[in-house]
Amino acid sequence: MRAETIALHGGFDADPTTKAVAVPIYQTVAYSFDSAEHGAALFNLEVDGFRYTRIGNPTTQVLETRMAQLEGGVDALCVSSGQAALHYAILAVTQVGRNIVSVPQLYGTTHTLFAHILPQLGIETRFAPDDRPASLAALIDENTRAVYCEMVGNPAGNVCDIEAMARVAHEAGVPLIVDNTVPTPILVRPIEYGADVVVHSLTKFLGGHGTTLGGVIIDSGRFPWQEHAARFPMLTTPDESYHGLVYTEHYGAKAYCGRCRSVFQRTMGSVLSPLSAWLLLQGIETVALRMERHVDNARRVAEFLRDDKRVASVSYAGFPDSPYYPLVQQYLKGKTCSLLTFAIRGGYDAGTRFYDALKLFKRLVNLGDAKSLACHPASTTHRQMSPEEQRRAGIGPETLRLSVGIEHIDDILADLDQALAAAVGPRL
Repeated sequence: MRAETIALHGGFDADPTTKAVAVPIYQTVAYSFDSAEHGAALFNLEVDGFRYTRIGNPTTQVLETRMAQLEGGVDALCVSSGQAALHYAILAVTQVGRNIVSVPQLYGTTHTLFAHILPQLGIETRFAPDDRPASLAALIDENTRAVYCEMVGNPAGNVCDIEAMARVAHEAGVPLIVDNTVPTPILVRPIEYGADVVVHSLTKFLGGHGTTLGGVIIDSGRFPWQEHAARFPMLTTPDESYHGLVYTEHYGAKAYCGRCRSVFQRTMGSVLSPLSAWLLLQGIETVALRMERHVDNARRVAEFLRDDKRVASVSYAGFPDSPYYPLVQQYLKGKTCSLLTFAIRGGYDAGTRFYDALKLFKRLVNLGDAKSLACHPASTTHRQMSPEEQRRAGIGPETLRLSVGIEHIDDILADLDQALAAAVGPRL
């Protein structure tokens, strides 16, 4: 099935008991066992089934299956937020004294996790000076356990060369982990270009309505953990917390997601509620249609801002003079994402006046909503970063980030025009 069809049908046909064609909400904490033997078999991972919603739930399982199918993976684990998904994805392959290598263009909270929280757990993050694959390769050593990037950086809007990054990672015997939140699998499926693990904040474009938090980890099933057993003993040697279970032997191609669920979801408990899973499924049903409008509206906004003398600069990978334009053609089917940044003449003060004058655009820190959203990253999402770290992430004190929604384009442009008039003056 194509992505548009998977978004509606993936992981569910009809309820086997009632024949309902809408996914039921299994709002339950626990599930009964047929016998003591059956309960023991479930907890020993000897048989399939549900035992406790912290570990698995039928509604959430549909969402997991649908996301795995959308991304072309073999398995998925849904958790309570995108940040929880990222946290588990990294912890699943690292240990004290090891490191990961990352591009610098990151969402602000991801940078905080990598730069400040993981080091407290004994895990170092090595930030490359830029997103060139060679820059990442230069930082990898025998203690590296993963390479990480955002397919499209938030808020920088840079596009990563996934095929080249995958080669760099695989030559070193480590997986490539890719955050695909901004483009979604409607525009690109990183696994097709060599990514081993994909993470999403489902809160954003996939949910699409600004109502529900959620995150997902998707396992490609392709990384040869057993070939690199010395680097990944947590997957290839007995786990004493599970009676000596070896994940690569028990789960096969699904070993990575199996460990994420069995170790981190079970013991750390960042659980996606069944109701949230159901709400996210409603959003995913229309994501392909919404992405078409997001992409079209963003291009019109970028062109409007570029042609306006009140605007100092526009960062949009869809312009032919952008260094990322070739990668947009290669990976995103020529469709630039609806996330873009710009700066208006007059610097920070003028930017503040513009921001305060917006009427249709909502001033907040989310992105990917059906509504148009505006954010000032330096004072909100990236305020914990130093000015130099912000610069390397692709933002300055004057940068404004837009997540262009699906409203009528004339109304979007009218709001931008009136806000620019309030900040700088009427259009010349």
